[in-house]
Amino acid sequence: MSADRRVVKIGSSSLTSPEGGLNKERLAFYAGELADLHRQGREVLLVTSGAVAAGFKVIGYESRPKLLHEKQAAAAVGQALLMQAYQEALAAEGIRCAQLLLTRPDFTARGRGRNAMMTIDELLRQGVVPIINENDTVSTDELKFGDNDMLSALVANLVGARQLIIVTDTDGLYTADPRRDPAARKIERVEAITGELMGLAGGAGSSVGTGGMRSKIEAARIAMRGGVPAFIGRVLEPGELLLAASGSGKGTYFESREHHLPVKKQWLGFHSMPSGSIAVDAGAERALVSGGKSLLPAGVTAVSGDFHPGDVVEVTDPAGRLIGRGIVNYDCWQLRAAAGLGSEEVRRRVDVSRIEVIHRDEWITLA
Repeated sequence: MSADRRVVKIGSSSLTSPEGGLNKERLAFYAGELADLHRQGREVLLVTSGAVAAGFKVIGYESRPKLLHEKQAAAAVGQALLMQAYQEALAAEGIRCAQLLLTRPDFTARGRGRNAMMTIDELLRQGVVPIINENDTVSTDELKFGDNDMLSALVANLVGARQLIIVTDTDGLYTADPRRDPAARKIERVEAITGELMGLAGGAGSSVGTGGMRSKIEAARIAMRGGVPAFIGRVLEPGELLLAASGSGKGTYFESREHHLPVKKQWLGFHSMPSGSIAVDAGAERALVSGGKSLLPAGVTAVSGDFHPGDVVEVTDPAGRLIGRGIVNYDCWQLRAAAGLGSEEVRRRVDVSRIEVIHRDEWITLA
């Protein structure tokens, strides 16, 4: 993969007017910023919102629709308008682009994820900028990413990006709302996302978008876990996207000390659909999270869900907090019978192929 691959996410509020419809002037500006990155030899991927916001006025709605079928209809109209606008704006910069519409099953099904990655690799090899959006016209509420912030983080991990750049209408994360608190201080760099940090994030700030600062920090967390540093900030003036990519942008930088995750670990941690949940005691939590150990039946305190060997399960600590995911080696009924027992006792009572509930090679920490 390229050593300098950047994923840029631009939201609805940056591309559309407050009352709906595309802002062609702003879209042309961002095309120029993306072109500057591209001309520097970087491989650029764009994750864009804006299809629903671009289409709802055209289809005849007075405001952004709330019902699923109405949003899907608006997206069906708006996606074509959005891509046409990008194609024209990037062509003026001498750059070709391509459209990819993704849904959550494109990530949860490992074969589909590999196909998407191969397509993206080939487009970048040919000098084409992939423009990625959620396929709103077919996504259901149960399968949606929630917003394109999350989609951008998953894409960044999938393609092994050097950086995720999330463009927003504020210049980073503050200790308080700077619009209301003159003492609010901008946080320049973040090395770990804590509960306190998440508490600083508010809700959505725009009537045409769905994401707020909280969803952007969640996206940064996913990127960081996959070994991809992130930037959340403002790009309003020419050259500011280049500054964001070079480390001096107007926003907050989220550092990652992790190595880029293998595709299997990405799938396990971020794309798989868990079939159940296992609660563990404090000793098992330490063994999994910091000890590099497998989960044994003795550390299991509770089992929920209907799962079988080879399924993915979530693991929670004594307080019920998620600490990670793994591929389980037991049927749910077997694990209920084995929970809390020593390994020798389990071998006498339960017929399993291996004693580990989750082997450390089939585990990813998410705490």
